[in-house]
Amino acid sequence: MTESCSDELRFSSCGREWRLRRADLEELWEHMDDESGQLWKDWQEDERLPYWAELWPSSLALAAWLAEHKEELAGKHCLDMGCGLGFTALVGRWLGAEVTAMDYDDEALRYARANAELNAVAGVNWQRMDWRNPTLPPRSLDIIWAGDILYERRFAAPVAAFLAHTLTREGKAWIAEPGRAVFACLPEILPEYGLVAQKIRTTPTWPLTRQEVPVPVSIWEIKRKKDVL
Repeated sequence: MTESCSDELRFSSCGREWRLRRADLEELWEHMDDESGQLWKDWQEDERLPYWAELWPSSLALAAWLAEHKEELAGKHCLDMGCGLGFTALVGRWLGAEVTAMDYDDEALRYARANAELNAVAGVNWQRMDWRNPTLPPRSLDIIWAGDILYERRFAAPVAAFLAHTLTREGKAWIAEPGRAVFACLPEILPEYGLVAQKIRTTPTWPLTRQEVPVPVSIWEIKRKKDVL
């Protein structure tokens, strides 16, 4: 059951109720047309779009996956890669993981911190970070997760390099994606970075906004190749 207003979502997931404050996506898009605004400057500099302002079906499917693997997460050093509104970071922390959550956008992190307080989930390490320039130590993360982060082919190499840099030898990454054709470029490029990917499952996932059919969200698991030390 979902309730929504202009700036808040209320919904059930992973056995509890959640509340998420969010920016008005239409208003953000309007600001993209304002050449005097910061969003316009960000777009001009790096083609940064405010995808973070919505809770996408991939995040819902990823949260359910994390809940199913609660025992595996407990006490592990984990990263939410592109946390947006902070939902899956909060789920992971609530399930007992030691969570760092990164995003490229300061405004996204502002909402994520507010959502942590709103849902009484403390202890997430929120960091502004560009996956092209990781500030985390090499091989420092047991588990990385991300939802719906690959929109363009040019993202694939930086994402692969980031995973190779930060995952421990036995670490893994879980990426949820809704069947975009562009995602195929990531599994293709991973072996160049000593990594391999496997599609674990595909789940029909209903978005929080009403639509006629569910979204088929796939969970991919990425690990180091066995011959890579």
